[in-house]
Parts: sequence; structure tokens; C-alpha cells
Amino acid sequence: MAIGVFDSGVGGLTVHHRLVERFPTADFVYLADQANAPYGGRPGEEIVDLTRAGCERLFDLGCNLVVLACNTAAAVALRRLQQTWLPGYRRELGRPVNVLGIIVPTIEAATGLPWEHEAERRGDKVEKLDVLGVFCTPATCSSRVYEIEIDKRRQDVAVFSEPCPELARLIESGAGAVELAQCVEAHAKALATRIGRAPDRAILGCTHYEIVADMFRAALPPGTPLIHQPDSTAAALAGYLERHPEIEPGAGGSRRFLTTGKPGAQHSLVETFWGAPLTFEAA
Repeated sequence: MAIGVFDSGVGGLTVHHRLVERFPTADFVYLADQANAPYGGRPGEEIVDLTRAGCERLFDLGCNLVVLACNTAAAVALRRLQQTWLPGYRRELGRPVNVLGIIVPTIEAATGLPWEHEAERRGDKVEKLDVLGVFCTPATCSSRVYEIEIDKRRQDVAVFSEPCPELARLIESGAGAVELAQCVEAHAKALATRIGRAPDRAILGCTHYEIVADMFRAALPPGTPLIHQPDSTAAALAGYLERHPEIEPGAGGSRRFLTTGKPGAQHSLVETFWGAPLTFEAA
């Protein structure tokens, strides 16, 4: 058995890298749906269908747990898959399988509260708001998942999402540092203009953006805390595996990298982040 990690492209490698560090003996299969990337501008039903197909592929390869290392897939498709597809699919497979996302642990990290917590609604005026910026894809922005779920838990946190339509595509294609930095700076300025000031904290709400996290740090005021999804996802997965011993992560330390797109070596931007040459097989 193994843990599957799914993303529309190479952005999920940021989460995968942290999971490999946290679980060095576990077996992992990474699947990038690069033939259909990016997901951020696609209609919701397409995102659901593509995410389900990716999960099925990973389960067919022997995974019994899939981590959606893609905010768009997690925001748009995860709940639908968990409620309407997984129960029947488990019966069909005859073994325990599950799909987890990265948004729940990110919101837990942003609020400092467990997912089950819901704030008691009070009429008191909040004296000081913690302004949280979320840089994300248009589909994640349209879902309003961060605004809705954080507001349920913390009334003293105001969330402002900034959709970045081209950034994931630029990172996926290996764009140059100057072009990437200009794009990041433009969105940081746009968000600050809409808020009226820079955010107090920020979530990089697309796993692609972790690859250029240094550019976000440079574009935001010095010292602005960034909430890193790979760290929170790895911590959440550790807790999940402790609670669910029926999910076997494997023990051989094997690593496979698959793509629905063009197999072979990845571009230098990805390899620099990964810290080593990286070759994908055809899915």
C-alpha cells in the first residue's frame, strides 16, 4: 500500500516534499494531471470529474489514501467526492480508502483552532481585526472556502482573497524569475489596494505558489507571516494515520512520479525547489 499525492501539476510537489521528509519510510505515488493543468480557471464540474479520475488512478496503483495537494481540487471537489462517490467506491474496492485535502489543516493553522470548533456568535464589536490575505486561483477564490470556514471559527479574522489567474500556469511552464516576480508583485499590490493596507498574514492558497514563496516574501512588507500548507498538511496527516491504523502507508520508502502530460525531466524551476533532478513517468 502507498500514499497518493494528486495535483493538477507540479505545485503539489511542495506538499509531497514535506510529506516525504515527515514519513521517510512510507511509499508514495505522485500524480500530476499536467495534460489538464491548470485547474484554476475550469468549471466546477470539470474539476470534480478530473479530480475523481486522478484519485481512481492512484487507488488502482495500490494507494489507499490520496492527499489532494491542490487547493482548487480540495475547495471544489473534495466534499462532493467524500459524500457522493467514496462510499460506493469503497464497497466496490473492498478495502478502506480515503481522500484528504489541504484546506482543513490550513484553516486550522490560520485560526489556531481545530476544525470541529465553531465560534459562538456574539453581538460584541471586534476591537481589532487580524487581516488575512489569501493568494489563490480563481476557482478557489470563487468557492469562498477560506472566507466561510474561517468566519465560522474566528470573528476577529477578516479574510481577503486575491485570485491570481496566470501565476500557476507561469510556474508550471517554468517562466523566468523576472516575469514571475512581476506577477507576484502585481497581485500583492492589488490585494493591499483592495484592503486599504497590506495584510497582517498571508496564505499561499495554491501549492504552486510555495515554489516562489521567496517572491511573495519580497512583495509583502518585511516580516509578514506566511502560512505554509506543506507543514500543516504533514502535521495533519501524521495525526490522521495515528487515528486510522487501517490505512497502511507502506514501509519500503518507494517514490513514483507520474504525469498525464509529457513524461521526462522537469524544468529547472521545479528541480531547484526539489533539490535534485526529477523525472516523471507517463501515467
